[in-house]
Amino acid sequence: MQEFKVLSPTAILGYGFPEESFKNGLAKKPDIIAVDGGSTDPGPYYLGAGVSFTDREAVKRDLRLMLKAGKELGIPVLVGTAGGSGANAHLAWTEDIVKEIVREENLELKVAVIPAEISKEEILKEHEKGNIKPLPPARELTREEIENTSRIVGQMGLEPIMAALDNDVDLVLTGRAYDPTVFAAPCIKAGFPEGLALHMGKILECASIAATPGSGSDCMLGTLRHDHFILEALNPERKCTVTSIAAHTLYEKSNPYKLPGPGGTIDLQEAEFVQLDDRRVKVSGSKFIPSKEYTIKLEGAKRTGYRTISIAGTRDPIMIRQIDEILEAVKGMVKNNFAHIGSDDYQILFAVYGRDGVMGKLEPEKSVVPHELGIVIEVVAKTQELANTICSFTRSSLLHYGYPGRIATAGNLAFRYSPSDIPAGEVYEFSVYHLLTVDDPNKYFPVTIKTMKGSE
Repeated sequence: MQEFKVLSPTAILGYGFPEESFKNGLAKKPDIIAVDGGSTDPGPYYLGAGVSFTDREAVKRDLRLMLKAGKELGIPVLVGTAGGSGANAHLAWTEDIVKEIVREENLELKVAVIPAEISKEEILKEHEKGNIKPLPPARELTREEIENTSRIVGQMGLEPIMAALDNDVDLVLTGRAYDPTVFAAPCIKAGFPEGLALHMGKILECASIAATPGSGSDCMLGTLRHDHFILEALNPERKCTVTSIAAHTLYEKSNPYKLPGPGGTIDLQEAEFVQLDDRRVKVSGSKFIPSKEYTIKLEGAKRTGYRTISIAGTRDPIMIRQIDEILEAVKGMVKNNFAHIGSDDYQILFAVYGRDGVMGKLEPEKSVVPHELGIVIEVVAKTQELANTICSFTRSSLLHYGYPGRIATAGNLAFRYSPSDIPAGEVYEFSVYHLLTVDDPNKYFPVTIKTMKGSE
C-alpha cells in the first residue's frame, strides 16, 4: 500500500461541516473517515456530570452523513472520545444516537465499542501499588481524592483501536482516546510509520482549524505515504500553508519538539514543512520514540459545590476608578451579614471584563482605564440554595453600595437580564490528572463487537 487517505470532517463531532466540502473529500476516495468527539478543553463539568458539551441533534446530523458515506464507500468510520468526555455515560449517549440513525436510515452496521471509564476500585488498587504518578502541576493523588471523584477515564492509545479494526467493522466508537489515535491507528495498522501517522493525526483531529482562514466546522484530508504526509483543505475558500500547519503542530504543546502520549513521544526535531502548491502542504521527518514504560493519562472530576451568577455592567467613571476597593467592601458586607455561615461554605468571585476579566492577575495592560466594565458575580457554595442566597445579597449590596464620590442614587449597575440571578447548577473540578503505568495497553479498554440493524 503506497498511501493511506484520512478524511476528517470537522474539529469535533457536532461542530458541523459544509456538505460540499465533505463531498469533495469523499471524491478523493479516503480509506477511512475519522473524527474526534471531544477533550478536556470545555472543563471538568461535562466529565463529572456525565453529559455532552455538544448538542445531540448536531452530533446526529454529522454522524448521519458520516455513517451513510462510510457504508457507500465501504470504509470504516472512527469516532474518538465519544460524547465529549468519553466516560460510560457519554459512550452510551453516542451509541444511542447511532442506533437511531441505523433505524431511520435502515442501515446495518458492525460496531466496535471501546469503553474508557475505569472504576474507582481499580484506580485505588493501582494507587496502592504505586503505579499512579502526578502529571505536573497536579499533586500526588490521595485515596480521599479518588473516592470523591465522580468519574475517571483513561486516555486509550493506538492498541485498542487497532484491535477493534481486526474485526472488519463499519464503526469504531471509543470512550476517552488520545486525540490523534483514531486517525493514526488505521494508518499504522496498514504499515505506515508511527511518527508520521501520529503527527498527521495531531493535525487532522482539529481539521480545518489548521487551514487558513481557519474553521472548526470544515473538512481536511490527510494523505499519508511512507516518508511524508500531505494535508489539504477541502473547501476552496481555505488552504493549507506552511505557517498554518506548522503553527498547528505547536498547538497545545509545552515543548515545541516533543509531544508525549500513550506509549511514547512524537519527535518533531527533524520535521520539515514544504508548500506543494497554494492549497497543500507536505510534512516529513516526524518520528515516534517509544517510552520505557507505557503510561495512560487519567482524567477525573469531582463535584465541589453549586454555582449562581449575576451579570451586570457599569459606566460610572467614579466607580470604575475604585472598583477593587468597592468589590472588597461588598465581600465584607456579605461576610458580616452571614456571620453565622462558615466562610468555607461559600466563595464569592468577581470577573471584571473590560479590565482583566480574561487574564486576571496575568493582565499586562494594568494602566488602561476603561470607560465601562462588565462585572460577573459568581458564587460557589455547598448547596444551590446557599449559592442563590449569597449571590442575591452580593448583587443587591453592589447595586446600592455608597462609594466615595457617588452621585447617582438609583443604583450602580445595569443588568442585562431579568431575573438578574442565574442558578448554574453543579460545579466540578479536575481531581485526577495523573499517569497510570500499565503492562498491557489494552487492559482497561475492552473491545465489544455489536451488530446494529435498521430492520430490528
